Amino acid sequence: MEKEILHRFYKKSHAEKIKALYRAEAISEEDYQALTKETLKLSPSVANEMIENYILNYEFPFGVAMNFVIDEKERLIPMVTEEPSVVAAASNAGKIVGLSGGFQTEMKERLMIAQIVLKNVSDIKTATKNIQENEEEIIDLAHAAYPSILNYRGGARRVDVRLISADTEFETPEFLAIHLVVDTGEAMGANIVNTMAEAVAPFIVELSGGSRLMNILSNYATESIASAKCVIQPKYLATKTMSGETVRDRIIEATQFALADPYRAVTHNKGIMNGIDAVLLATGNDWRAVEAGAHAYASKSGQYRSLSRWTKDEKGNLVGQLKLPISVGSVGGTLSIHPGAQFAYRLLDQPCAAELSRILVAVGLAQNLAAIRALVTEGIQRGHMSLQARSLAIRVGATGENIERVAKRLQEAKHMNSTTAQEILEDLSKKSL
Repeated sequence: MEKEILHRFYKKSHAEKIKALYRAEAISEEDYQALTKETLKLSPSVANEMIENYILNYEFPFGVAMNFVIDEKERLIPMVTEEPSVVAAASNAGKIVGLSGGFQTEMKERLMIAQIVLKNVSDIKTATKNIQENEEEIIDLAHAAYPSILNYRGGARRVDVRLISADTEFETPEFLAIHLVVDTGEAMGANIVNTMAEAVAPFIVELSGGSRLMNILSNYATESIASAKCVIQPKYLATKTMSGETVRDRIIEATQFALADPYRAVTHNKGIMNGIDAVLLATGNDWRAVEAGAHAYASKSGQYRSLSRWTKDEKGNLVGQLKLPISVGSVGGTLSIHPGAQFAYRLLDQPCAAELSRILVAVGLAQNLAAIRALVTEGIQRGHMSLQARSLAIRVGATGENIERVAKRLQEAKHMNSTTAQEILEDLSKKSL
């Protein structure tokens, strides 16, 4: 990928962006033609089979975040989002981190959990012992229900038993939760683990002496933790009015506040998920599942806290770290039928599920850096106002070069609204006559 061709990518026209991606060998000729002819869209006939009561396709913008170096590999990041500034912020943070060596990521294992939930278990100790002693047979039953997983070196790995104690405050009874922990290969794995859970449940009920309440996967993917780290030299954080050391310290303090205060932590983590969700949408993965798991992980201490950590090392560098439970797949699901999702995977160079998980957490850390740096320096509104001005310009009918002209004058105007934008556009139109 030739970076010079992609220089100042955001300044190019739509057609120039697509051509630049092709010239930089970031996309194939086939994808170049498909993008040019706008054929990478979900057809109504396929969409009609995806959901009930289908009436139309509702489109969001698909953008590309630049400047990412993840595990020493340069990457273009596909992002689908309607929120202004997300792609630009990710690109800017990617550049800052890239100047100091990029992101380092890790994922030690990628396992999914199916829960078999039991109630009315009279002897918890005996039930637990019986289940543990018959773990091998339970795993054999799981494999018999989904034998093809063994062809991909996946399969059930272990059986865990968890007692959920009764709670008088919430008036909940005692439950026994059996976790079937499964390597689902490259699939996200919902169908796999649900099928296995259904198959092993009757035997587990027999072993426990209780009754079954339900069987279902858990989206709290605590056996699929991906982490990202970056080390940034302070000089790359500096602004026109603040030294890099000052910005570094303010980023650390802002994160300390998000660790202490759940009201701030929610918005802090929402900023992380802005980037992660955009990539999940682009690749056709279940963003709702990852969101739910991430927010549960943020509460694991008993209080909702920041998912990220920003500190400084002995050399005075800013150190960022993010860990998240990530449940995604690189095969099946929406990816198997949506041409846009398939293109996103090609743009990422066809990552496996674990690699995609690591990319996602790096993007989340980048998005977090961009948001906090803006908050503790110039404020979050400056970047938002620039994009809001462009949106207003388009809304009142500006096209081509007039979009930037109207947007520029709007930011200098006393009131930034549709009426002002319309007046500016009309003035520009008169001057061009």
